[in-house]
Amino acid sequence: MQQMLTTHLTFMKPLGEAENQVLSPESIDFLEDLIVEFSDRRKKLLEERIEWQKKIDDGMLPDFISETTSIRNGDWKIQGIPDDLNDRRVEITGPVERKMVINALNANVKVFMADFEDSLAPAWDKVISGQINLRDAVNGTISYTNEQGKCYELKAEPAVLIARVRGLHLTEKHVHYKGEPISGGLFDFALYFYLNHKKLLKKGSGPYFYLPKIQSYHEAQWWSDVFSFAESRFNLPKGTIKATVLIETLPAVFQMDEILYHLRHHIVGLNCGRWDYIFSYIKTLKNHADRVLPDRQSVTMTQPFLSAYSRLLIKTCHKRGAFAMGGMSAFIPSKNPEENQHVLDKVKADKELEANNGHDGTWVAHPGLADITMRIFDTKLGERQNQLTVLREEDETITAAQLLAPCSGERTEEGMRANIRVAVQYIEAWISGNGCVPIYGLMEDAATAEISRTSIWQWIRHEKSLSNGKKVTKELFKGMLKEELEVIKQEVGEVRFVQGRFMEASALMERITTQDELIDFLTLPGYQLLD
Repeated sequence: MQQMLTTHLTFMKPLGEAENQVLSPESIDFLEDLIVEFSDRRKKLLEERIEWQKKIDDGMLPDFISETTSIRNGDWKIQGIPDDLNDRRVEITGPVERKMVINALNANVKVFMADFEDSLAPAWDKVISGQINLRDAVNGTISYTNEQGKCYELKAEPAVLIARVRGLHLTEKHVHYKGEPISGGLFDFALYFYLNHKKLLKKGSGPYFYLPKIQSYHEAQWWSDVFSFAESRFNLPKGTIKATVLIETLPAVFQMDEILYHLRHHIVGLNCGRWDYIFSYIKTLKNHADRVLPDRQSVTMTQPFLSAYSRLLIKTCHKRGAFAMGGMSAFIPSKNPEENQHVLDKVKADKELEANNGHDGTWVAHPGLADITMRIFDTKLGERQNQLTVLREEDETITAAQLLAPCSGERTEEGMRANIRVAVQYIEAWISGNGCVPIYGLMEDAATAEISRTSIWQWIRHEKSLSNGKKVTKELFKGMLKEELEVIKQEVGEVRFVQGRFMEASALMERITTQDELIDFLTLPGYQLLD
């Protein structure tokens, strides 16, 4: 294995032509400075997550924190929002693949969130080519020609670009520091920032980021310090780097004011990362038998605990002058007119609820849903760019009990089998290098697969029964897994099944669903199966 040594970093892969486009001596120096400066604190933050979770496992419930009451009660605002981020009524998300980047930037949306996280399986070549793709997009030179000779190019006024870096827990295993893999998020941030900040600022935009999976204000402070360090190193005014934080973990919903405060120079808003939030609810409360969720299909934004989360996020953000972004619609348009109407009706109801609640904008996963979503927010906003004036001051105070409320709905055999099929197919795609997959009319990413497998783990753990009376046991799950693997084989066809990695995916699904300790993220063992 060829290695390239710098002072502190070891690259585990040979650096070829693609790597050299983004990994120059200067960008490596910057990455190295960040790793040396921030790695020890990152390690400590991850240890704090484990300690906190142990308390919850032992019976404590999450709550608002008493030592930060003064921040919650204080009269402060975030630093400010750049002009090109004032209108974010529709955002599209997707991985940093070349054709996707062009189509997303050309869609009828205001913002494209280019994703190095949940919708990207971070094989080394994908991470490197992703950085090249975004650099070319920023420079306006990106184009793509498919096998049929069709050429894709950027239109004159593309959407605003925001990069989502990997979460705190994810590593970049191809670069080592002190014998250990470095932070994936710092790798993504360092390269995107270094390659693009000058060009972005020259164009009247800036280096904008989405930060995922944050669990505490200490983690927000860490990112704030990373941003300030970068600004100082490149002689940029404080607050040049802007971030939107996804509130997609249960602990974070109790610290939204604190997260906004500690990132106040850099933050422009919070986002309802609803799918990951549901996953985090299951994972955080895994030992609490009275908080077990029903079928995934029943857990919609009308459920009291999710409605409370959305409304609290809007109220908290708008009080501080920050955006409150709505969640993802994972639906995909259908070629069947009747089915497509059903999809559009569901999307319409979901987005109208968000617009009426006061969200400033929302997410779609497919360009085909941009028009209907845009119309809904256009109607709601009228002449306004956003809904920062919607303060929800008449709302009752949202309590910890409301945010943790158990969720009604059935646990069905059909729901359990659907969970198995979705999770296996997603894991198979992920370990094959594809992190964003259409399955049964939904654009699935890691979050939805996480809900599928943790739900079953929790049903087994608490010996829950299905609506038909069957008790959910490891044996029942293993039997269903075997049967659903056959269903998948019929659906995808023998050739695709044999050529794919379905048996590996099934083995991983079985392991992480039946072992006694719940694995935090399926992407952690999954990453070991990626190049």
